[in-house]
Amino acid sequence: MATEPRIFYEFGPFRMDPDKQMLFRDNDPVPVTPKAFETLLVLVRRSRDLVSKEELLKEVWPDSFVEESNLSQNIFLLRKALGDTAENRQYIVTLPGRGYRFAATVRTVTEHGEALVAQAQTRTQIVIEEIEAETDHALKAFPVPQKPAAGHKFMLSAAVAAVLLALGASLLIRNRPPANRSETDSILVADFLNTTGDPVFDDTLRQGMEVQLQQSPSLSLVSEHSIRRALVLMRQSPDARLTGQIAQEVCERIGSFAVLVGSIKPLGSEYVLNLRSVNCRTGESIDNEQAQVARKEDALDAVTRMARGFRTRAGESIAALAKHETPLVEATTPSLQALKAYSLGWKVEASQGDEPAIPFFQRAVEIDPSFAMAYASLGLMYGSSGSSELATENVARAYELRDRASDMERFFITAYYFGRATGNQEKAQQVCKEWARTYPREFLPHAFLGGFVDLVLANYKGAVEEAQKAIELSPDEGVGYYQLGYNSIYLNDLQAADKVLRMAADRKTDQVRMATLRFDLAYMKGDAAGMRREVESAHAYPETEDWMLDRQAFTEASEGRMENAVSLSRHAVALALQAGGREQAAVFEVRAALWEAFFDYPIAAKRTATAALALAGNREVNYGAALAFALSDDLTQAEKLANDMEKSYPEDTSVRFSYLPVIRAVVAMQHGGSSKAIDALQASAPYELGGPRSSQTGFFGSLYPVFFRGEALLAAHKGPEASNEFQTILSHRGIMIGDPVFVLAHVGLARAYAMSGESAKARSQYEEFFAFWNGADPDSPVLKQARAEFGNLR
Repeated sequence: MATEPRIFYEFGPFRMDPDKQMLFRDNDPVPVTPKAFETLLVLVRRSRDLVSKEELLKEVWPDSFVEESNLSQNIFLLRKALGDTAENRQYIVTLPGRGYRFAATVRTVTEHGEALVAQAQTRTQIVIEEIEAETDHALKAFPVPQKPAAGHKFMLSAAVAAVLLALGASLLIRNRPPANRSETDSILVADFLNTTGDPVFDDTLRQGMEVQLQQSPSLSLVSEHSIRRALVLMRQSPDARLTGQIAQEVCERIGSFAVLVGSIKPLGSEYVLNLRSVNCRTGESIDNEQAQVARKEDALDAVTRMARGFRTRAGESIAALAKHETPLVEATTPSLQALKAYSLGWKVEASQGDEPAIPFFQRAVEIDPSFAMAYASLGLMYGSSGSSELATENVARAYELRDRASDMERFFITAYYFGRATGNQEKAQQVCKEWARTYPREFLPHAFLGGFVDLVLANYKGAVEEAQKAIELSPDEGVGYYQLGYNSIYLNDLQAADKVLRMAADRKTDQVRMATLRFDLAYMKGDAAGMRREVESAHAYPETEDWMLDRQAFTEASEGRMENAVSLSRHAVALALQAGGREQAAVFEVRAALWEAFFDYPIAAKRTATAALALAGNREVNYGAALAFALSDDLTQAEKLANDMEKSYPEDTSVRFSYLPVIRAVVAMQHGGSSKAIDALQASAPYELGGPRSSQTGFFGSLYPVFFRGEALLAAHKGPEASNEFQTILSHRGIMIGDPVFVLAHVGLARAYAMSGESAKARSQYEEFFAFWNGADPDSPVLKQARAEFGNLR
């Protein structure tokens, strides 16, 4: 394709060379600063038109917020360079309170001296073709020339029309009133039409546009999950590209306010980008943004400018833009290849899940080791896949690079850093609340609060409200339903959990993820058939089979069949290892170790805890192993692990208020110090009813401070006080879902009643325990001891 000739602008004795940013007077260079030249170029290109100060500031300083005095200084320098005087303004005229106008006649010529008209048509032809093909409504907005009076002829040549379109189309559209958009309207970003032949732009430009628009506190983008759901309902492939009529139909089906359709085309050695936005309800054009760049690497800067233009057109204030706009290359990466890998990662996550997306985010950080959001996304994928240590490592790296992210992404990185890496849930809660206030249309801060932050802080009602808000903001994301279902169980509201599952089924959201929730709800309701259905269904989904085996193992353990429980757990461990999930396998292993320890199999417990530590050493595995060692009288190993956690995670809420107090209380009791154990557990008081991280990643640890305080009070012969602790556990059955330790609260309460001389109540609690363990292993030490105690009741 032929290289397009360079363009120059001439007025009076002056000539401007935009490519070299040079101003000449009679072929002699006139010194001007770069920003002064850019200011003059904007005025010259729109000669005879009013250009407001706001437009000049936006064009000359697109990525910065500067004072108006900077513009005034540029105008002063230009007038001095051009010879304008206060008495004779030949070139730059001030319109008080409105802006400036370039008053002189401007000629546009090529480097060979050819005149404006023919050349203008060549340079704008591609832009015109795109507008004609894709923005019919915008074209209709132009006034149609009236028939000339008799005796006169007037013809608007194609070339002049091209100039008018190129110079005036976007101005005409932008001068319309702001789009009439409500607070709940969403925006659909379609795929960019790429006719350059370079695949690096595929997916990348759309991802970049979404990153820029997500910085707006007032805009809400349609999620990938909602898009995929709409495509399936349209009988399209869920991976179909969002172009043309498909994008329009998705927008209409979802009920979005507008669809943004972008394109990139070659223009000689350069590129032209276009962004067209259309009202999905009326079909009317809202805005048309265009940009031309010399290199493909500059396409990301063009996306920044076009996104800014749309945000302005959508009614966003200058103040909001100034506060919440980080250029794309700073918010993500200057590398198109890294951004492409990142965009593919999210595309794969939406279609295949967390683990398959990991290699794409890994590739993104390999290409650009300073890509903060790629590290954060990698951490999120690892965390969702059960790899806690890798999640912590990557989110910590993202936090180090958080200045290379937008405000929106910085909130995400910071909240996840405190919630995952340091474990400081108090700080995570503060960040999430500020995030939700700043970006009221974003569902993620509510998902963080409802998914783990409020649970650790024992705010279950708050967690329910946050999960409900997450669903309201993003009804096609399965995570909100999953959280709301479990949060309802934690409050013993099984009807609400049932309702959530029906809601999720109606929306067809991530039914595979819901399998464990359905199983646990069936367990809570005593629905053996329901549990069997989930076990059978899991065979069709290999990625969930290890978890379902683990749920079966828990059921067996809760009914005293430890031989079956350990066998199922080992099978779950093997499947997790086969899939490369060492940390997940370690969590399964350490749970089995705890069951063995609680149910008085100390030798097996120590062996299994050691095996878990050999697989992984994250803080939840360390906690489970330390507690198993302490219960099995290996106090040296227990204290070593506790001290290591205290040193490594000084801010972690779960470590400070649950893990360490519990381990130290058990160690104290093994030394015969019940009062010291009670004192150690005082540290747990603020969040003792909470669900520590171990309960969320491994279904163990909830209410352990309460349980061991009850045990310590029994050891101190304080029966009535001990009974209060065990009653607290039994009244919060939902919080301990998945943890067979719950059944031991019946034994503890029976012992407390017996100690208090309430034999009838003690007998009732033993009988409830025996009913739970009706099919237990006959040689179970716990069962034998309970039967002996029951026989001694008077």
